[in-house]
Amino acid sequence: MNITLQKSQIANRQSKVTITGSKSESNRLLLLQALYPTIHLKNVSNSDDSCLMTNALKSTSEVVDIHHAGTAMRFLTAYFSIQEGREVTLTGSKRMKERPIQILVEALKELGAEIIYVENEGYPPIKIIGKKLTKNKVSLQANVSSQYISALLLIASKLENGIELTLEGEITSVPYIKMTLSLLDEIGVESSFVGNTITVKPNTQHPIPKTLTVESDWSSASYYFSIAALCEVGTEITLSSYKENSLQGDSVLVDIYKSFGVKTTFENNSITLVKSEMVATESIIEFDLANAPDIAQTIAVTSFALGLACNLTGLHTLKIKETDRLVALKTEIEKLGGQVQITDKSLHLSVSNGIKELVPISTYNDHRMAMAFAPLALKTPIVIEDSEVVSKSYPTFWDDLESIGFKITK
Repeated sequence: MNITLQKSQIANRQSKVTITGSKSESNRLLLLQALYPTIHLKNVSNSDDSCLMTNALKSTSEVVDIHHAGTAMRFLTAYFSIQEGREVTLTGSKRMKERPIQILVEALKELGAEIIYVENEGYPPIKIIGKKLTKNKVSLQANVSSQYISALLLIASKLENGIELTLEGEITSVPYIKMTLSLLDEIGVESSFVGNTITVKPNTQHPIPKTLTVESDWSSASYYFSIAALCEVGTEITLSSYKENSLQGDSVLVDIYKSFGVKTTFENNSITLVKSEMVATESIIEFDLANAPDIAQTIAVTSFALGLACNLTGLHTLKIKETDRLVALKTEIEKLGGQVQITDKSLHLSVSNGIKELVPISTYNDHRMAMAFAPLALKTPIVIEDSEVVSKSYPTFWDDLESIGFKITK
C-alpha cells in the first residue's frame, strides 16, 4: 500500500513515543532462550523479524521459511546445526536467496556441521543436518557481516569444547559482537575477546532462572533524531526505554546528531531529543559508519533535507542487506533532486537546492528505506510506496508518526 505524507509539523513541541525492544537484542536473546529455557524475556521486539525468529525456534517443520529476516537466517543456520538428529531446510524470500551465507556455512563446517546447498552454491536455501559438534577452533573473515560472528558465538557455549574463533582482517560492526558477548555474560557464559581472537567456554549447566528486559531499539530511534534535526529550535521528542550505557552500536546517534543541532539527555530510562541550534548550510557531514551501518540511510536523508553535503564511509555491508542500500539511496535521493556518488563502501552527497514535491519513494522491500525518508514530510509532501514494509522492524511506525503530528493519507 502506498501512502502520502502531507507537509507536516510536530503538533506538540514536547512529544513522547514508546518504542519496542531492540530487534538485535531480541533475536540474540530468543536464540539463547531456546538453548537455555530458564531465561525469561520482557519487552521483546514486535518486529516481523523477531516474530519470525520466535516461530522458527518453536517450529517442528522440516522446512523453515524466514522470508526477509537476514538476522534470523544467520542465527538459525548456526542453531539448527547443533540440533542433534534433526534435519531442517532453511529458506526465505527471493531476495534472501540472493544474500550470501557461504562464509558462515564454511565456518560451521570447520566445526563439523553438515550443511548442503539446495539450489545455488553459497546461498540459501540450505539443508542442515543437526549433529554434535566437538571441534572448537575456527577462522572467519571478519569484514563482511558481524552476524556471522554472532551466530557462532551464540551457540558456542553448547559446543562440547566451546569455541576459539580467530577473526581475519578488519573487524566489522564491533559493537554488535560486544553486544553478543555481553548478553552471554548476563546469562553466565564465560568469554574473552583479545586482539582478533574470541573464546567462549562450554556451559553444560542451565543458568539460574532470570528475567532479562530488552532495551528499546536505537535503530528505530534514529528516525526521531532525524525528525528532531528537521524541526524548529526548541522542539523536544522523548523516547523510551533507553540506557546511557547501551549495548547497541546505533547509540552513537547521540554524538552523530550533535552535528545536526540535536542535543540528547538521559533521564528515567528515557531520552529527550532537543533541537538546540540550526546548522550552517556550508557544513559538511562526515562519518565512518563501519560500526553502525544501519543508520546510514537516516543520516544521508537528514543531510539532504537540511541541504548539507555529506560523506559517509564504512558502508561495505550495505550491498548485502534487504536491498543494495547504496544504490537505493542514490536512486531515491536523485529522484528528489539531490546529487549522490557511491562506491562499494561509501556515499557522497552534494549540497542540494531544494526537494521535489510528491515524489514516490520506492522502498525495495527494505523497511529502513521507508522510515529513513519519512521525516522529509517536515519539508515537503512525499509518497512512500509499499509502506507496510516497516513491519519488518517497527510495525507501529506510521501510527507513532501520526501521534506526534504527521499527516498521512492511505
